[in-house]
Amino acid sequence: MTGYVTDTSPTTPEPVAPERSPRPAWLSFLVYAGLALATLSVVAIVADAPALTGSGTWGAALRVGIPIGLAGLGGLWSERSGVINIGLEGMLVLGTWFGAFGAVEHGPWWGVLLGIVGGALGGLLHAIATVRFGVDHIVSGVAVNLLGVGVARYLNIITFDDQTGATQSPRISGDVGQLDVPFLAGGRLFGWDPPLIPGGQLLPIDTPNMMGWLERQDWPILSDLGAVVYGLTNAVTFDVLLGVLMFPLSWWILWRTPFGLRLRSCGEDPVAAESLGVNVYRMKTIAVTVSGALAGLGGVIIVLFASIYREGQTAGRGFIGLAAMIFGNWRPGGLAMGAGLFGFTDALQLRNQAAVHAMLLFVAVLLTGLAVRALVRRRWVAGAVTVTFAAGFLAWWLLTDEYPVQWVPFTPHITTLLVLAFASQRLRMPAANGVVYRRGEG
Repeated sequence: MTGYVTDTSPTTPEPVAPERSPRPAWLSFLVYAGLALATLSVVAIVADAPALTGSGTWGAALRVGIPIGLAGLGGLWSERSGVINIGLEGMLVLGTWFGAFGAVEHGPWWGVLLGIVGGALGGLLHAIATVRFGVDHIVSGVAVNLLGVGVARYLNIITFDDQTGATQSPRISGDVGQLDVPFLAGGRLFGWDPPLIPGGQLLPIDTPNMMGWLERQDWPILSDLGAVVYGLTNAVTFDVLLGVLMFPLSWWILWRTPFGLRLRSCGEDPVAAESLGVNVYRMKTIAVTVSGALAGLGGVIIVLFASIYREGQTAGRGFIGLAAMIFGNWRPGGLAMGAGLFGFTDALQLRNQAAVHAMLLFVAVLLTGLAVRALVRRRWVAGAVTVTFAAGFLAWWLLTDEYPVQWVPFTPHITTLLVLAFASQRLRMPAANGVVYRRGEG
């Protein structure tokens, strides 16, 4: 009888390469941020453009970039639930007008509250159209953009036309207050005099301005680091501080709570989420409404910074915020980096034209680094193309003395296109993003 013969002799298992642990995201951020700052420091010295790394530039970048970041954060909430939101510009506009109305009539903090409500109303309208009635997300977003501008014009006419005209509000008086971070930017602490004795008097205590001191030393890289920290911690208004806090809060809610898990599941597979007991309609409606509220807060910050509402003052920041969200791969950390980049270029072109010209050299150096990385990975075509662009930017910087004035207002938008072009290969949006979901289908 013939049967199968089984080899039972012991075998030596093949060696398995140890699995490499992924580098923590915060460590990657610190490495890239350090390299970028060092490069900026060298470029500022070579191009004789100290404004490129000055604290004033970084402070302006925070004020300019936070509305972009909040619009992008609103888009992240919406698209993580599966609803495309290109209506962010209209929600920003609603935030600007409602914020101005509240600030003019009742004070700046009422402006913050009403601006958030105005943006949330725009988000709720988008949610009703897309989630409840199944309207195409792009069509609804375009409608919200058009409606936001029209509603703001109409409300301004019936409210302020007899005072300032149809396209702007009266000047906003007062402010929401500001903060100098103690020790970093020389802010104040409060202590008892005499110390620790009941019944003593509470007196302010001035703290040293360590980052301002470090910036004034003119040490390469270290002083630039001091300028960055000082610019981001000096005279920070409370509305901007509130906007900054929305980023870690959103990360915690969306990635560390059961509510966030349910919401994100709606953007990945709403049919599976519904089968597990998640109310998909409710989750999407909440997410898109929060999306509008965040964009509305961004609109309020624009208005309070200008101390007046003017038609068109959002200047496409809702669309740039959407681009920052895509650049950040639908995550708050990457989104914050993208918004910071766009805010930096925008602030730079507002403050110093020589520094804008120096950015040509910075781009050339950055592209050279990307080219070397591509060639090391044997991506010959990508490396060759990147080297060509790097040489072009270097020649542009060497052969000119200033950046064309006509191009200056478009610098943030050009930066948006370049960043998206180089980042498009690593992007992954939520799987069901943009899909019109109807309960019981699928």
